[in-house]
Amino acid sequence: MNNLQALIFDVDGTLAETERDGHRPAFNAAFRDCGLDWHWDEQRYGELLAITGGKERIRHYAAQYAPAIAARPDFDALVAQLHKIKTAHYLHLVDQGQLPLRPGVARLIAEARQAGIRLAIATTTTPENVDALLRANLGDDAPGWFEIIGAGDIVPAKKPAPDIYQWVLNRLALPASACLAIEDSEMGLKSALTAGLRCVVTISEYTRGQDFRGVGMVLGGLEG
Repeated sequence: MNNLQALIFDVDGTLAETERDGHRPAFNAAFRDCGLDWHWDEQRYGELLAITGGKERIRHYAAQYAPAIAARPDFDALVAQLHKIKTAHYLHLVDQGQLPLRPGVARLIAEARQAGIRLAIATTTTPENVDALLRANLGDDAPGWFEIIGAGDIVPAKKPAPDIYQWVLNRLALPASACLAIEDSEMGLKSALTAGLRCVVTISEYTRGQDFRGVGMVLGGLEG
């Protein structure tokens, strides 16, 4: 990869193990705050990760398990409220230091910066979540290390669609061949490959056993 000019990172599961101990309890807290008796245990949440995007996950769950709520005329407003409250709970967990970076991530970022390799992010999580995670673990200047941060609803089609990677590549003004994506999931890998990117997968708690055919390298972590 002598022509490598940029690293494009996924966030959830890649930079940190945020899903089980961050997003999942934050969703459950939001459900309680809104008077819903929903509870996503670790197994159920693992199944729901097949749906990318927090609001999309809520909609899918309601359609499957709470159709009466999904049919309410104010359901769209409820989804927006739940997601806003969930984000607040998640940010509180991050601020408390409950979601450290995975081993090797900080070192890889530091070495890329030292080598003059550009950094970017391509994720379905919200910009606020990305900003908080970087600041909490790498310092207040860390979000500025990433030249492009593609996050949240900035594109309509989420992973495994390639849209978020295409959006980032356009703004980096680089060909896919000059970049390397770092992902943790089959959905993220498909998104990256469809955008024409080379990809390294670093397996996370929820992605063991997924189909990573087509990937350049599968790692248990980024340390070493």
